[in-house]
Amino acid sequence: MTTTAQSIFDDAPLGAIIRYSDGTPRPPDRFKRKVQAWEGRNGKGQLTQRSPAGTGQYPYPATFTLHEGDYGSGETIVLSLNKILSVSDARTFEIVRIPPPGAALVLQEWEGHRELLHVAAGAAAATAWLDRHGYSRAHVEIVGDPEPVATAA
Repeated sequence: MTTTAQSIFDDAPLGAIIRYSDGTPRPPDRFKRKVQAWEGRNGKGQLTQRSPAGTGQYPYPATFTLHEGDYGSGETIVLSLNKILSVSDARTFEIVRIPPPGAALVLQEWEGHRELLHVAAGAAAATAWLDRHGYSRAHVEIVGDPEPVATAA
Protein backbone atom coordinates (compact mmCIF):
# COMPACT_ATOMS: atom_id res chain seq x y z
CA MET A 1 0.00 0.00 0.00
CA THR A 2 1.54 3.30 -1.06
CA THR A 3 1.23 6.34 1.11
CA THR A 4 2.52 9.89 1.63
CA ALA A 5 5.49 11.19 3.56
CA GLN A 6 3.15 12.79 6.11
CA SER A 7 1.48 9.45 6.86
CA ILE A 8 4.89 7.78 7.29
CA PHE A 9 5.78 10.49 9.81
CA ASP A 10 2.46 10.09 11.63
CA ASP A 11 1.88 6.32 11.54
CA ALA A 12 5.01 4.24 10.81
CA PRO A 13 6.73 2.77 13.89
CA LEU A 14 10.44 3.26 14.51
CA GLY A 15 12.33 0.32 13.01
CA ALA A 16 9.97 -0.04 10.04
CA ILE A 17 11.53 -0.59 6.62
CA ILE A 18 10.25 2.13 4.27
CA ARG A 19 10.52 2.10 0.46
CA TYR A 20 10.28 5.39 -1.42
CA SER A 21 9.91 6.07 -5.13
CA ASP A 22 9.46 8.97 -7.51
CA GLY A 23 7.40 6.77 -9.83
CA THR A 24 9.83 6.69 -12.75
CA PRO A 25 11.04 3.36 -14.16
CA ARG A 26 14.65 2.31 -13.55
CA PRO A 27 16.82 3.13 -16.57
CA PRO A 28 18.82 0.37 -18.27
CA ASP A 29 22.11 -0.51 -16.53
CA ARG A 30 24.19 0.69 -19.47
CA PHE A 31 23.25 4.30 -18.54
CA LYS A 32 25.38 4.48 -15.39
CA ARG A 33 24.78 8.16 -14.56
CA LYS A 34 21.03 7.87 -15.06
CA VAL A 35 20.92 4.74 -12.88
CA GLN A 36 22.93 6.50 -10.17
CA ALA A 37 20.58 9.52 -10.25
CA TRP A 38 17.53 7.22 -10.17
CA GLU A 39 18.93 5.35 -7.15
CA GLY A 40 19.29 8.69 -5.35
CA ARG A 41 15.57 9.35 -5.81
CA ASN A 42 14.36 5.78 -5.15
CA GLY A 43 15.36 3.42 -2.38
CA LYS A 44 14.54 2.04 1.02
CA GLY A 45 15.70 2.43 4.58
CA GLN A 46 14.86 1.86 8.21
CA LEU A 47 12.92 4.58 10.03
CA THR A 48 15.23 5.74 12.82
CA GLN A 49 14.05 9.20 13.84
CA ARG A 50 11.27 11.78 13.60
CA SER A 51 11.90 15.51 14.04
CA PRO A 52 9.04 17.96 14.59
CA ALA A 53 8.53 21.06 12.48
CA GLY A 54 10.56 24.10 13.42
CA THR A 55 8.97 27.41 14.21
CA GLY A 56 10.36 30.85 14.70
CA GLN A 57 12.22 33.13 12.35
CA TYR A 58 13.14 30.30 9.94
CA PRO A 59 10.34 27.71 10.02
CA TYR A 60 10.90 24.31 8.42
CA PRO A 61 8.68 21.24 7.94
CA ALA A 62 8.76 18.10 10.06
CA THR A 63 11.23 15.46 8.89
CA PHE A 64 12.01 11.78 9.37
CA THR A 65 15.28 9.92 8.94
CA LEU A 66 15.78 6.67 7.04
CA HIS A 67 18.94 4.64 7.69
CA GLU A 68 19.99 3.25 4.30
CA GLY A 69 23.08 1.32 5.32
CA ASP A 70 26.47 1.06 7.00
CA TYR A 71 29.75 0.69 5.17
CA GLY A 72 32.92 -0.77 6.63
CA SER A 73 34.38 -4.18 7.39
CA GLY A 74 33.53 -6.51 10.22
CA GLU A 75 32.46 -4.64 13.35
CA THR A 76 34.08 -1.38 12.19
CA ILE A 77 31.64 1.03 10.55
CA VAL A 78 33.37 3.70 8.50
CA LEU A 79 30.30 5.37 6.98
CA SER A 80 26.66 5.35 8.04
CA LEU A 81 24.27 6.49 5.29
CA ASN A 82 21.10 8.27 6.45
CA LYS A 83 18.56 10.15 4.37
CA ILE A 84 16.46 12.92 5.90
CA LEU A 85 13.10 13.39 4.18
CA SER A 86 10.51 16.12 4.66
CA VAL A 87 6.82 15.43 5.27
CA SER A 88 6.14 17.60 2.21
CA ASP A 89 8.12 15.22 -0.05
CA ALA A 90 6.12 14.37 -3.18
CA ARG A 91 7.47 10.82 -3.57
CA THR A 92 5.35 7.78 -2.79
CA PHE A 93 6.21 5.71 0.26
CA GLU A 94 5.45 2.15 1.29
CA ILE A 95 5.92 0.35 4.60
CA VAL A 96 7.69 -2.87 3.60
CA ARG A 97 8.13 -4.42 7.05
CA ILE A 98 7.59 -3.48 10.69
CA PRO A 99 9.46 -4.91 13.68
CA PRO A 100 7.74 -8.13 14.81
CA PRO A 101 6.20 -8.46 18.27
CA GLY A 102 8.88 -9.44 20.76
CA ALA A 103 11.66 -7.60 18.92
CA ALA A 104 13.71 -5.22 21.06
CA LEU A 105 14.39 -1.63 20.00
CA VAL A 106 17.51 0.07 21.35
CA LEU A 107 16.55 3.74 21.60
CA GLN A 108 18.37 6.89 22.62
CA GLU A 109 16.51 10.00 23.75
CA TRP A 110 17.91 13.51 23.74
CA GLU A 111 16.24 16.93 23.78
CA GLY A 112 12.80 15.39 23.25
CA HIS A 113 13.88 13.32 20.22
CA ARG A 114 13.89 9.52 20.06
CA GLU A 115 16.47 7.88 17.84
CA LEU A 116 16.55 4.19 16.97
CA LEU A 117 20.05 2.74 17.30
CA HIS A 118 19.43 -0.98 16.73
CA VAL A 119 16.68 -3.58 16.32
CA ALA A 120 17.41 -6.91 18.03
CA ALA A 121 15.54 -10.22 18.06
CA GLY A 122 14.90 -10.00 21.79
CA ALA A 123 15.80 -8.28 25.05
CA ALA A 124 18.91 -10.40 25.66
CA ALA A 125 20.33 -9.64 22.20
CA ALA A 126 19.56 -5.92 22.63
CA THR A 127 21.30 -5.81 26.01
CA ALA A 128 24.34 -7.62 24.56
CA TRP A 129 24.47 -5.13 21.66
CA LEU A 130 24.19 -2.23 24.10
CA ASP A 131 27.02 -3.64 26.26
CA ARG A 132 29.28 -3.93 23.18
CA HIS A 133 28.54 -0.45 21.85
CA GLY A 134 28.33 1.54 25.09
CA TYR A 135 25.67 4.19 24.54
CA SER A 136 25.18 5.83 27.95
CA ARG A 137 21.69 7.28 27.38
CA ALA A 138 20.20 4.32 25.51
CA HIS A 139 17.44 2.02 26.72
CA VAL A 140 15.61 -1.05 25.41
CA GLU A 141 11.91 -1.20 24.51
CA ILE A 142 10.14 -4.42 23.56
CA VAL A 143 7.75 -4.27 20.59
CA GLY A 144 4.24 -5.31 21.63
CA ASP A 145 1.48 -6.84 19.56
CA PRO A 146 0.00 -4.38 17.06
CA GLU A 147 -3.49 -3.10 17.77
CA PRO A 148 -6.15 -5.37 16.24
CA VAL A 149 -7.83 -3.84 13.23
CA ALA A 150 -11.61 -3.69 13.40
CA THR A 151 -13.26 -5.12 10.30
CA ALA A 152 -16.76 -4.45 9.11
CA ALA A 153 -19.06 -7.47 9.27
